[in-house]
Amino acid sequence: MKFLDVVRDAWGRVVNPKDVLEEQATGGMTGVRQSWAESVASGLTPQGLAGILRDCDNGNIDAFMTLAEEMEERDPHYASVLGQRKRAISGIAPTVKPFSEDPLDVEIANWVEENICTHDGFADLIEDMMDAVGKGFSVVETDWATDADAWLPRSFKDRSQRFFQFDKETGRKIRLRDEADLVDGVELQSFRFIVHKAKLKTGQPFRGGMARVVAFSWMCKAYTVKDWMAFVETYGLPLRLGRYDQAATVKDVSALFRAVANIGTDAAAVLPKHMDIEFVQNTSGGGSQPIFENLARYVDEQISKAVLGQTMTTDNGSSNAQANVHNEVRHDVAGADARGITGTLNRDLVVPAVLFNFGPVKGFPKILITVEEPEDIKIKVDAVVALSKAGVTFKATEARAIVRMGDPDKDDEVFGGAVAVPELKTAKNIHLAKSGVGDDSDTVDEIRRDMLSDWEPVADELLDPYKKAIEGADSYEAAIAALDAIDAFPSSKLIDQLVAASFVARVAGDVEDG
Repeated sequence: MKFLDVVRDAWGRVVNPKDVLEEQATGGMTGVRQSWAESVASGLTPQGLAGILRDCDNGNIDAFMTLAEEMEERDPHYASVLGQRKRAISGIAPTVKPFSEDPLDVEIANWVEENICTHDGFADLIEDMMDAVGKGFSVVETDWATDADAWLPRSFKDRSQRFFQFDKETGRKIRLRDEADLVDGVELQSFRFIVHKAKLKTGQPFRGGMARVVAFSWMCKAYTVKDWMAFVETYGLPLRLGRYDQAATVKDVSALFRAVANIGTDAAAVLPKHMDIEFVQNTSGGGSQPIFENLARYVDEQISKAVLGQTMTTDNGSSNAQANVHNEVRHDVAGADARGITGTLNRDLVVPAVLFNFGPVKGFPKILITVEEPEDIKIKVDAVVALSKAGVTFKATEARAIVRMGDPDKDDEVFGGAVAVPELKTAKNIHLAKSGVGDDSDTVDEIRRDMLSDWEPVADELLDPYKKAIEGADSYEAAIAALDAIDAFPSSKLIDQLVAASFVARVAGDVEDG
């Protein structure tokens, strides 16, 4: 479809197709949007950090955005938890919900899923948008491609936050830094940019990123690691002590000193016989090591809490059960991120794409990123088993759904099922008990009659060994000896009958109590 001139953005401005096709936020070696930035983290002091945050509060975000990027590069733990939070969203396959069940709306939804959600750069787009978690906001420029049939996003180009500024009046509207207006910047081209603001706290977006929250903790950890390295360098190696006697000359002393000084790097030395080098292990500062390690770990734990909402799955000393308990908090964080990301995608990407290709429509489809809540299947299965034993009934379909299994077809080979129940005539008394007909004496009498009706097989099994012993004896003494030799009492049929009778009596009693 061809681009329609009547297409307007959310502010009612007519969108010019030529402007949409032109890149607006490219960087360069010179000018106000330089691709290269000098480090601000090197040699950073508390006073320097305070100055950077103060400038950021006043709207000068250049140095702070550079610091936020360097924090990810310099701290493995911060980079790890921030990356974990980003990938928790970018790793979920999106779905598309049509505006309605109307055939046209379904067609538009299918088009969005085919041309946007399956785009090769879609997962990277989500991660670039999630950069707002650390820096407060992110900007991605859509590179549109068009022909006589359709408008499609060719690629998504992430743009450095340093290329942008906020309006002076409200401090909330993002504008592009440009030589055309060095004070206020220029307006972003409609339908060209995907602007995501992380809603981590209420207030101005450039003050709402995680980098702002953890900046001081990050600097404290950097100082801690630096001091730890200095401590190891001073106290981690043994003291090299050279000894010389009174007969040593100045030349001998100088040679000994050179040997002591160089042995730390050369690991070898040549000395006269009367000279001696001793390695003295210094343990005076050994107890200080846990101070540095504990402080570094504490800072890491606070960063984990800020970024992930918990510490259990990232820090040592936690059990798997503890981590599963804390999954709930992380699910809430991921769910909030998903809602924010999909809201931005639908506003800045889906709406323009639909308008470009289908023109004005009644409503727009929505991209959904659903974060499934973690569940403990074992707990649910155990609960179903316990409740079923207590008499609670369930749908087999719902029970299978808990373990993510479907209903078997007629031709499927199956296993499992109900345990076989002994078939006794007294089962009719269970029916009587359910209907309230009969009493306890009726049930007992029926059980007694059932047992007596089958007495012959039971009696035969019990008496058969004794009959054989007597019939095979030729004298009284031989018969007594044969009877004494019987060491096993054959009672399997008797036991089976008693177990069956006890089972029926128990079931009948449970039914009457119920």
